[in-house]
Amino acid sequence: MHFAISLFVLLSSSLILAQDDGNAITEKPDETQSCQPDMCDLLMAFGAMKEKIAVMETRLKNSESRLNSSESRLRNSENQLLELRNKERTKVIFSAATGAGGKHIGPFNTNKTLIYRTVITNIGDAYSPHTGIFVAPVAGVYYFTIFFHAGGHERAGLLLYKNNQLMIVTGDHRTEADTADNGGNAAFLQLQPGDHVYVVLAANSHVWGTNHHTTFSGFLVTQM
Repeated sequence: MHFAISLFVLLSSSLILAQDDGNAITEKPDETQSCQPDMCDLLMAFGAMKEKIAVMETRLKNSESRLNSSESRLRNSENQLLELRNKERTKVIFSAATGAGGKHIGPFNTNKTLIYRTVITNIGDAYSPHTGIFVAPVAGVYYFTIFFHAGGHERAGLLLYKNNQLMIVTGDHRTEADTADNGGNAAFLQLQPGDHVYVVLAANSHVWGTNHHTTFSGFLVTQM
């Protein structure tokens, strides 16, 4: 581009000098002045070169624009792929039993958080066997189930909470006719990171504590 400008300046200067010299010798008021044939050819060639350079610059700008657009689409695709991979890596599955060696848990005179101490599965480590609380690691929809086994001589009652909000209940009344009772419930819950989900043993109720009967389970269905 600098070469073309320099060439234009050089040719223009030469044309002006040539015209000045011709005017000094042959200038006549009634004659039409024109450039010399060689100089006209050079100017025409220069004009054609300028047009080609302009076309090449336009093509280059278009190519750069297409390249930038392709790079942007590539980055978007990479981000989407990374997001999908992160979602696939986020697996949350747990299941735990009360334990307690085949003894009754309860009854107590107040509600108590039921701690499921025997961990069966805990992928993602979102459930704590020390507190009995599940803490959501990511935003999404989760599925939870609670099941119990209990003797019929006392009332049985379990309450599933999301933070401080009661979500579902399962239980059975005291009866002399039944020697044992079983029950359960389940729910889909939409959670945000840090939300707590836990089971409460209702006041004046009991469940049977083993590694197999009374369980609390959940898993991440989909991230939001």
